[in-house]
Amino acid sequence: MSICFCSISIASETIRLTSGEWPPYFSKDLKHYGVGSRIVSEAFALEGIKVEYGFFPWKRSLILAKEGEWDGAVGWEMSSGKEPDFFASNQVWESPWVFFHLKSYPFDWKTFDDLKNVSIGGTLGYMYTPGFLEAEHSGKIKVERTRADTLNFKKLSAGRIDIFPQSIDVGYFQLRSLFDQKTVALFTHHNTPLGKHAEHLLLSRKHDRNKQMIEIFNNGLKKLKESGKYDLYFEESRRGEYGEFPEGQKGP
Repeated sequence: MSICFCSISIASETIRLTSGEWPPYFSKDLKHYGVGSRIVSEAFALEGIKVEYGFFPWKRSLILAKEGEWDGAVGWEMSSGKEPDFFASNQVWESPWVFFHLKSYPFDWKTFDDLKNVSIGGTLGYMYTPGFLEAEHSGKIKVERTRADTLNFKKLSAGRIDIFPQSIDVGYFQLRSLFDQKTVALFTHHNTPLGKHAEHLLLSRKHDRNKQMIEIFNNGLKKLKESGKYDLYFEESRRGEYGEFPEGQKGP
């Protein structure tokens, strides 16, 4: 298991946050450690706070933050189950889950009932959205799950599945990392989202200062959005300016 500790910006006070590998949002191998890391870091920097990141497996990253060994965690949705342990920031961003498919495949859908005879790929361990998981468990849809997102995109390219759900920014990042531009141009996504993933900064309740730190972050995030840099960073990431997977990490 590799662990990376990374620091960004210069400031008088430091907050230590855990993260995991979820490019283009978070990765120790990307410029600024990903667009999500950059947004969190620069929102804090506007309020004079320096951010230090530790990259761990996702489950461990949440435990380390929950137990107070680190101040908090990035890359998580807020749920009622987390409220006893964490202060949650305002929504940092919201990412829609969409179905990717080849342009040559005539695909349209409105409800999960429309997917009865569609071959759907999925990755082991992913819930995607509560509605998707419920439709799968009830037998309304049939999902062929495999061990990696990269395998699903390769199966999609080869016509072995019809559609594959993925967060829109993550999906296009993975496609750019897997294929050349000519092949990437063969893919598209359906504009109807199957759900959305809302990101928050979570800070441990074990540290008294974190209640104030959440307010500090929210103020910085508001300033970052008002400055126009928030949208600019996402535009840069979508153009591939933050990098791609190193050759050895593109998946099986």
